[in-house]
Amino acid sequence: MDEMTGSRASAGEQAAAGTRDTGEQLTHLRPEGGVRMVDIGDKSVTLRKAVARGEIKMSPQTLALICQGKVAKGDVLTTAQIAGIMAAKRTQELIPLCHQINLTGVDVELRPNPERSVVEVEAIAKLEGKTGAEMEALVAVAVSCLTVYDMCKAVDRGMEIGRIRLVEKSGGKSGAFIREEER
Repeated sequence: MDEMTGSRASAGEQAAAGTRDTGEQLTHLRPEGGVRMVDIGDKSVTLRKAVARGEIKMSPQTLALICQGKVAKGDVLTTAQIAGIMAAKRTQELIPLCHQINLTGVDVELRPNPERSVVEVEAIAKLEGKTGAEMEALVAVAVSCLTVYDMCKAVDRGMEIGRIRLVEKSGGKSGAFIREEER
């Protein structure tokens, strides 16, 4: 809802923005103000999956060092992969209102893209539970990108982390979401 005009976005505008109008308020906000951790006790256990992507842009020389295994701190891609998996498992410690969930799987893939001078990152988080794994997938991508930055900052402080986004989610009451431009 537009707070200035009081009008709601059309279904087409919501789809283009990746949002939906359920008529409900944001669940982490109390009616009288303040925040709360949502009670998921009455929700059904379902299979849930979330896919997130992001990237880190760098100089072609830095990307070449990564691909050739010549970064002084070690194997950048493997270290960033492990860091992303570890971060997904600790999301509830980083995001204040996230539930602790029992992930059944986390996969993080880093792909150098020399044409764009980026490392593309994709994380998939899965579980069988009462709440989704979107935040875990997003945190995995963010921390993987941060790890690449940390390991390469001595040679390239101009790296840029960006385009971190949810690409897909399935399971739960709200159903599936697939980012159209990522199909």
